Amino acid sequence: MFHFILFIGSIPSFHSTFFILLYTKAIIDDVLKIKLFIAIKNVTAYFLNGRRKEYLFTPRNKEQEQEVLNWIGAVLGEPVTSAPYEDYLKDGVVLCKLINKLAPGSVKKIQERGTNFQLMENIQRFQAAIKKYGVPEEEIFQTADLFERRNIPQVTLCLYALGRITQKHPEWTGPQLGPKMAEKNERTFTEEQLRAHESELNLQMGFNKGASQSGHGGFGNTRHM
Repeated sequence: MFHFILFIGSIPSFHSTFFILLYTKAIIDDVLKIKLFIAIKNVTAYFLNGRRKEYLFTPRNKEQEQEVLNWIGAVLGEPVTSAPYEDYLKDGVVLCKLINKLAPGSVKKIQERGTNFQLMENIQRFQAAIKKYGVPEEEIFQTADLFERRNIPQVTLCLYALGRITQKHPEWTGPQLGPKMAEKNERTFTEEQLRAHESELNLQMGFNKGASQSGHGGFGNTRHM
């Protein structure tokens, strides 16, 4: 009888615990759903970003990456690194030094060590500096592309774009990266040359000083001289 009373007395406590667990589980489920929704939204936005569609499935090109490393080493006057490509560039220190060589004073502060947030600031300063230098915004990688290794080919593309833009800066006479940009081939003509060209066109069309094809009959007719 004593044991039975104890058991009955414990029933409300059991129910309360059960409902608390159910309520807690419902809250956790809601939080997880919200987090999942946000994650899917962020991933979708990232992969549907217009400037990444072209490079979404682009494989890494080791030869291009080595060319970039060789160029960086030549610009900085340092031996070419043997470290993995993405590790060498990840903290943004080398990138900031690179743009400071191309355009002195572009990055005022370089965080040599620190938290991930502080190191990511190096990358952001580099991005702002190269945009000012002339690299098109659509060719500049996002911080996560490098720091989280989401899109290393985009990083390489950006650095090639930077190497290309140096050709527009005559003050830079150092090493180049990538093919030479096409130069403008502007030609100027005198009034006399333009008039002569216009006369030549008119002659070809049969309208030179009243000349025409009026003497020519229809198809199959004899032309009257």
